[in-house]
This record gives sequence, structure tokens and C-alpha cells, in this order.
Amino acid sequence: MLESFVNIFKIPDLKKKIFFTLGLIAVYRIGAFVPTPGIDGAKLAQFFDNIAKTQGGTLFGLMNMFSGGAMQRLTIFALGIMPYISSSIILQLLTTVIPALERLAKQGEEGRKAITQYTRYGTVILAVIQAFFIALWLENPARFQGMQIVQNPGWGFRILTVITLTTGTAFIMWLGEQIQEKGIGNGISLIITAGIISRLPAAVFQMAALLTPGTKGEAQIAPFTLIFLLFMFVAVVMAVVVITQGQRKIPVQYAKRIVGRKIYGGQSTFIPLRVNQSGVIPIIFAQSIIMFPATIAGIVPHKTVQGIASALAMGRPLYYVLYSLLILFFAYFYAAITFNPIEMANNMKRFGGFVPGIRPGKQTAEYLDFIMTRITLPGAIFLTIIAVLPTVISSKLGIPFLVASFFGGTGLLIIVGVMLDTMRQVESHLLMRHYEGFMKKGRVKGRIS
Repeated sequence: MLESFVNIFKIPDLKKKIFFTLGLIAVYRIGAFVPTPGIDGAKLAQFFDNIAKTQGGTLFGLMNMFSGGAMQRLTIFALGIMPYISSSIILQLLTTVIPALERLAKQGEEGRKAITQYTRYGTVILAVIQAFFIALWLENPARFQGMQIVQNPGWGFRILTVITLTTGTAFIMWLGEQIQEKGIGNGISLIITAGIISRLPAAVFQMAALLTPGTKGEAQIAPFTLIFLLFMFVAVVMAVVVITQGQRKIPVQYAKRIVGRKIYGGQSTFIPLRVNQSGVIPIIFAQSIIMFPATIAGIVPHKTVQGIASALAMGRPLYYVLYSLLILFFAYFYAAITFNPIEMANNMKRFGGFVPGIRPGKQTAEYLDFIMTRITLPGAIFLTIIAVLPTVISSKLGIPFLVASFFGGTGLLIIVGVMLDTMRQVESHLLMRHYEGFMKKGRVKGRIS
């Protein structure tokens, strides 16, 4: 594997793509520390620490994770790439229910460009709306336990904040597209991954602090616990890789067709159905819903809201039950939206393809739907386990949530998936120029998108 990494820098084109990608990621990380004008960042960070002992307790914590800590400091990249992700998901859902968008999606490259442009427009609109409400939220000291976060509140501050945060999101979106076009890997995914990994040094320092002897001469956690966590981390990463790569191959046979003097078809292939068809989308949806009461409770000091937020706090039984059910529901919901067995069966029938032992048409669609329903269950259960694992580790072992978040959850799934996809693209460049890949046997499989 080390030889393969050395070979990367022997290919000028690949080396240029990698350095270009790293350069734009560095620009993104620098921008994550440029403050938004008119904000007292120190007081805002103090407020975040006061409303939640963990960084994962509110929607702001989720946004903070995706922005690499920029939300907590409210820098120019505070919104991060979340508006783009939301816009992409909305467009993807609308494509399945609006016939005009569905036809556009089937028009090849031109249709893809049009949908990409609509996604950009949606990103800007969502960023403007989110930035405006954030500006209104920041102006009221009553929502920050009496602390004055904004130095000069008013329409001047609101307009400046909207322009700053919206421009920051648009710039991040542009960086992602430039990486996609001229660099290596999926640009947007790499930017999200860079933001998540940027929290790793803080997690390491917190872990080191737990191992440092306290006033009584004993560390807060035992060395055996650390060894156990290291083994668990390796096991969880291996499990994430297996589930991310896992797929059920449905064999497909194409009948021979004679057109003029040529014979078409006759070959065998397969349809890969992913075990984790929905990726991290169910966890993001479930987190957004389960964290909403805690977010409102941090803004509106009402007894009813506080009671609901307390019942749904991390570590409570109701939290685990509702969170798990939401992940299971969204896993099936998203799989049902993105996977269309009827269309797939009709396309196979049109080109003379059939699943051995299954009649073409309706029975093939029912068979594909049955298989997809069955393999979605273990994927959804695995997502549920991975999602609740950081909370369990944090509450049972007394470890800060920032440290525990690297043992599962959205962040780990994104990091593993993006790294696999990037390694696959790098390996394809190596193999194309007759170099060995990262593995002696087989190849690195990227995510099926």
C-alpha cells in the first residue's frame, strides 16, 4: 500500500489533482475562522457551552459538526454546506413526485445540468432564509441568558449578516464544484469530511485530559477503558466499511436478438442493490427532528417546551426509542423514493433482460421490491446502532460527546464513505497507468451513487 501512495506522486496529472484538492480544502478551513462582522464570538461560544454540555444536543450542534466548528464561532462559513445538502435532498424528493423534474432527470447531461442549477438556486434561497432568522435570533439578549452578542443590532446588521453568511455558503458550494471538476473525489463530500475531521484534535486533547491524573492522583478513565475503546473503534470502522460496501447482486440475463446481420444481447450481468441504500440521510433526518425540541428549549424558556426537551434529552429511554424508530422509518422511506422497481423492471423488459426464474414485467418488479425490502432491514438496524452508539458511550463511560462522536454516528459514516470513494478514484488513476492499486487482490469499491 505504501508503494501505491508513492506511485501517486509519479503521475503528474493525479498529483496536480490532489494538490489542487488539498489547496481548496485549506482555503475552506481558513475561512472557517474568519468572524462575521458585529458578533461577539467569545460570548456566543460561551452560550453554546451553557445550553448544552455536548456539541450534539441541538440542531446548532449538528450544523456545527458539518461546518467544522464554524457555527459555534459564527464565522463567514457558519451555515456551512447544510443549505446545499437540504436543497439537494429537496430536489431529489421533488424529482420523484413532479413529472416535469422526473422527465428532466432522464434527459442525460443536459437534464443533470438543469437540476444542478435548480439546486444552486435552492441553496441560495435556503441560505438567505436561515441567515435572516439567525440574525434575528442573535439580536435578542434574552435568548442568550442576558449576554449582548450583537454590538449594533438593527437592519444594517441583519442585511450584513444575510449577505455574509449567504456568500460564505455560495463560496463553499463553488469550492466543492471546483474540486469535483478539477480535483479528485466528490467536492461537497470532501468539504464536509474536512469539517468533521477538523474536530479530531480537540477530541484528542479531551481524551488526553481524561487520562491525566487528577487531584486524587487517579485518571478519570482507566487505561483498560482506553484499550477497550480503541478495539471498539477498529471494530466499528470495519463494520461501517462492510455495510457501506455491502450489496445484493441480482443476476440478469439478456436474450439474444438478431438485427440484420448482427447479434445483440446474450450476456449475463447483475443489478447491485445496496444494503445501506439511503446512506446517512435517515440519521440526518432523525437528528433534525429529535433535536428540534432541545433547540427550541435553548431559545424559548417555556415550561412545556423545557419538559418536552428534557424527556427527549440524550440518554433518556424515550430518546433512544423515538430516535431508533425515526431512523428505521426514514431508511425505508428514502429507499422507497430512490429505488423504483417498476421502472427498473420495465427497462429490463424493453431491452430483453430478465431475472432467471422470474417472469419479466410485474413479477420482476415485485421480486425486486421484495429483495430491496428485505436487505433494507439489516441496513436500517445497523444505522440505528451506529447512530445511538456515541450517546451510549458518552453516557455510560462518562466520555465527552465530542470524543464519543468518532465511535459512530453521522460523522464516522461520512468519513468512511468519502474516504472509500476517494481511494477508489485514486486507484482508478493508478490502474489506468499500469500501476498497482491499494490492494493486491481485488479493488477498492466506492459508494454506489
